[in-house]
Amino acid sequence: MMKILLVYPESPKTFWSFSYALKFISKKSSFPPLGLITIAAMLPGTWEKRLVDMNTVALKDKDIKWADYVFISAMIIQKESAREVIDRCRILGVKTVAGGPLFTCEPSEFENVDHLLLYEGELTFPEFLGDLEAGRPKHIYTADGWADLSQTPVPLWKLVDIRKYATLNIQYSRGCPFNCDFCNVTTLFGHTPRTKSADQVLRELDAIYALGWKGGVFFVDDNFIGNKKKLKEDILPAIINWMEERKYPFSFLTEASINLADDEELMQLMAIAGFNAVFVGVETVDESSLIECNKVQNKNRNMVECVKKMQHYGLQVQGGFIVGFDSDNPSIFKRMIEFIQESGIVTAMVGLLNAPKGTQLYQRLMEEGRISSSFNGNNTDMSMNFIPKMNPNVLFNGYNQIVSTIYSPEQYYKRIMNFLKEYQPVKFGGMQFGINEIGALLKAIIQLGVIGRERWHYWRLFFWSAFRKPKVFPLAITLSIYGYHFRKIFGTDGAV
Repeated sequence: MMKILLVYPESPKTFWSFSYALKFISKKSSFPPLGLITIAAMLPGTWEKRLVDMNTVALKDKDIKWADYVFISAMIIQKESAREVIDRCRILGVKTVAGGPLFTCEPSEFENVDHLLLYEGELTFPEFLGDLEAGRPKHIYTADGWADLSQTPVPLWKLVDIRKYATLNIQYSRGCPFNCDFCNVTTLFGHTPRTKSADQVLRELDAIYALGWKGGVFFVDDNFIGNKKKLKEDILPAIINWMEERKYPFSFLTEASINLADDEELMQLMAIAGFNAVFVGVETVDESSLIECNKVQNKNRNMVECVKKMQHYGLQVQGGFIVGFDSDNPSIFKRMIEFIQESGIVTAMVGLLNAPKGTQLYQRLMEEGRISSSFNGNNTDMSMNFIPKMNPNVLFNGYNQIVSTIYSPEQYYKRIMNFLKEYQPVKFGGMQFGINEIGALLKAIIQLGVIGRERWHYWRLFFWSAFRKPKVFPLAITLSIYGYHFRKIFGTDGAV
């Protein structure tokens, strides 16, 4: 019988970590490590398994010494912490097994890992287990083709302390039909969306529901709507029935391409099923830059109109934006500010363009001799891994202009109001106010309404939403807390 320690390395404070916002609700991390607990479910049932998410608890030497093997999964942004874990395991004489996006994209940088499992675990993990049982495990396992998701087990949720997380997660599909040149999703998961069955999705929802969870559930798919037909005919109707029978215990969020706005039936079904937020890669408001990066799904559109349409269907649009394309000129900074403010995209992640290994962009820039360093996984920290065509000082100053403007209290709260006036949430279930929500409200009143420099803007939003649109009052407070986090991340917290 083996003892397996599953370790998820620490992530630095970033835009999406919501580190400063999590303190308001007394949580340690946004999401649990879904990949690791899915791998845990593939291990023999007789093996002992423990999970250490370093974003919620410290990894101690005694944890490592307990294990026969330490399994590590990580994203690129967790590289530094992953290296430290691997080094600690080697010092303590415990073998390591590593997989996930970081190791798949950069295997040559982790020769000191005992066993590297690249690409999808459903393909490489069974072979590794067989070799381990036979006493001849290899250093590297890789695979051709793509996994059949019908074989993916329900994650082993019993390993997770759900009290430490703001949101739980689930995966329905992998792959994306589009081919954006800066994105490594298709390198990792292919162009053809592969999906789970409705029965699988419901079993995973049952597993989360059995934990006693009530709250947000994130569908982590890179493009949830890759197979619209199956969603409309099979998956969403099944989720709607499941949610109705249980009186809507969850709210869902996910990621999707902008062409979601073209399908009113799909938007309506998603809203009825309980989806209330969707992240969309807007990237840029410049048509020539869209052509440059092959973002075909965003071309020749009134993007503001698309965003407003999704908001009208009850979907809060969170957006990703990029500056630093070769086609960009200095006018892009002002144009991007105007678009973000007009669209009412409150959660707007604006980053500098980077080229992850394995992408078409990376290959092109390598051929042009413009790659200057490795990508650290964080495109909001004023770093680029290639030489841009725009003067770097102009680019960095323009980037700072965008984030300092859109996250200044005046512009940020104006954007919240703009969004909430357009937003038409689907009403179902009742508002759930637990001790964490009440605590968050009290902390927000003190931090934002009393101490904070944004207090005038905060109280204006507070009373407007409480009396004019009480249905969105909890969301208004949540977004005000997000703004505090964003200003901390971008170093604009002193702005008025």
